[in-house]
Amino acid sequence: MFKKSILSLTLVFSFSTFALEKPEVMIFATGGTIAGSAQKATDITGYSAGEIAVSTLIEAVPEIADVADVKGIQVANTSSSNISNEILLELGREAKVALNGEAKGVIVTHGTDTAEETAFFLDLVNQTDKPIVVVGAMRPATAISADGPMNLLNAVTLATSDEAKGRGTMIMLNDFIGSAYYTSKTNSTSLDTFKAYDQGFLGTFAGGVPKFYFDAAQATGKPSFDISKIETLPQVDIIYSYLGMQADQLDALVASGSKGIVVAGSGNGSTPQAVRDRIAELQKKGIPVVLSSRTGTGYVTSKEHGIASGTLNPQKARIMLMLGLTKTQDLDELAALFGTDV
Repeated sequence: MFKKSILSLTLVFSFSTFALEKPEVMIFATGGTIAGSAQKATDITGYSAGEIAVSTLIEAVPEIADVADVKGIQVANTSSSNISNEILLELGREAKVALNGEAKGVIVTHGTDTAEETAFFLDLVNQTDKPIVVVGAMRPATAISADGPMNLLNAVTLATSDEAKGRGTMIMLNDFIGSAYYTSKTNSTSLDTFKAYDQGFLGTFAGGVPKFYFDAAQATGKPSFDISKIETLPQVDIIYSYLGMQADQLDALVASGSKGIVVAGSGNGSTPQAVRDRIAELQKKGIPVVLSSRTGTGYVTSKEHGIASGTLNPQKARIMLMLGLTKTQDLDELAALFGTDV
């Protein structure tokens, strides 16, 4: 009888221990508004980004412990405008290590201004079924109605969801789940800023649970890049097209070290004729020029004088060209990365 009781207790203890096990999630923190601080709780614009450590962010949302075994690593703690190529490479490598290990998913906390660029980069350099979730906030942690805590809890929940597998890197804010390949920031201050106007969201959160609108899929023609042996990324710059734009601005970028240039053209990647002529000359010299659109949406079709960006806006086209130049300088091969022709 005594032995039977001991066996029962042992079985109960073992089951309880097993039940308490949670999936592992790695959070790589870079700062941003989600880690921002202001003097007043009503100040939601005049704050300092990247002031709060990742450990504090996690502790502020105790409900996270009910979802996952979370570990936080402070990669940086700054405004998203200060995210450098070096930080991108570190994030890409660290995420790969975590995803090749025990982590069920990876989260990157990030400022919203350039979150789409980092998320797009991670989407291209980590081809894995496990989810990578980029999350941020539009209001600092000290605000009365800070959105960061719920966004972070949702991101952890998303990273542990079996239904999140095979969808590439995602951006999670304001209860919406977006593909990193297509999602962009569209409003300077609104909570509802991240959109994919043409492609739509992947899903939403309802009652704390992710609800997907479609089966898992990747962006059409998405390439993959191996950054394991890359120490530096080539300099690629963006220039804005406008009435009266001068062609010598392109020359100035090349003189400053640009290995490739993205033009935020008007409409369907349009520029003044003198600029078009200079772009054609630069391409003949081996300097690739990608023509995107300053409109923010739409497909830029193939051009005779440059590489068309297809669906990619200027900031994402820059990331694609930058990574593309680590593999090739052939214009046709670079154009193929955008799904267009030269």
